[in-house]
Amino acid sequence: MRRFTWDDLQFFLAVARTGQLSTAARQLRTNHATVSRRIDRLEEALSTKLFERNPRGYILTAVGERLVESAREIEQEAAKFRDEASGGVSPVAGVVRLSTLEGFGNFFLADRLPRFALSYSNLSIELVTIQQIVSLSRREADVSITLTSPRADFYHYERITTYRLFVYGSRAYLQRHPPIRQREDLLAHRMIGYIEDMIFTPGLDYHREILPGLHASYQSSSIHAQLRATLSGIGLCVLPHFIACHHPELQPVLEREIFLERDYWCVCHQDLAAAPRIRALTDFVKAEAGQARQDFLGDALLR
Repeated sequence: MRRFTWDDLQFFLAVARTGQLSTAARQLRTNHATVSRRIDRLEEALSTKLFERNPRGYILTAVGERLVESAREIEQEAAKFRDEASGGVSPVAGVVRLSTLEGFGNFFLADRLPRFALSYSNLSIELVTIQQIVSLSRREADVSITLTSPRADFYHYERITTYRLFVYGSRAYLQRHPPIRQREDLLAHRMIGYIEDMIFTPGLDYHREILPGLHASYQSSSIHAQLRATLSGIGLCVLPHFIACHHPELQPVLEREIFLERDYWCVCHQDLAAAPRIRALTDFVKAEAGQARQDFLGDALLR
């Protein structure tokens, strides 16, 4: 076995975590040719194959799987040494890709994340709001904001906040249509909601939870489109309070009787949870959500 450069291990870990040369290159701020060359050099030095190459990406071999654990320990020790050498201050730098549900991303984070970015000039932030096609397990994102907490040993998860949803209609719509005095009266109204066969997480399947037989006749995969339809007076829609509360023309119906509760979770792989860039982002999101607690819960509607 030839001697190898310890620095090559960070390229190995990046590819092991992402399964893609291009994604690893983005995280390391280099190009895929450099990553490929470093992996080839490491395999040659160790006289063994660490990855199987196929059209879907790079898959760890049995030897590669064993090396990952040792490489992680070396990475952690290097980070610890760096922290001690810098007086205990971990530099927040690199790339972090955050995948989030559209509502939380566009109606909450989008206004706040730029302030976080301004605080960390060495951190590159990628915000993805098409969560249904972004896989945390395939390392297509570093952190995900989800409605479920995956109970698996290789995931780290933290609750961000609980939030409530109510049935809303525009004041103009409610004035033009029959009054809603009980839950069953919703059946006489046009509902707005998600496209049923495209709902990618049970947490977004609202109507059957509110009333059996309740279906949306105006459907969209976008919460933004649903909001605009509701404001236009097409019908009633189940909306998070933290979105609807910024539109005074919207009015909740039967708010003390009909409301749903959900939780937003922050999820990442265990081996990334302590990384300075991940920790900084997670702490920021949780702090911002805590300050906006009343917007998320809408307690005033239940009094």
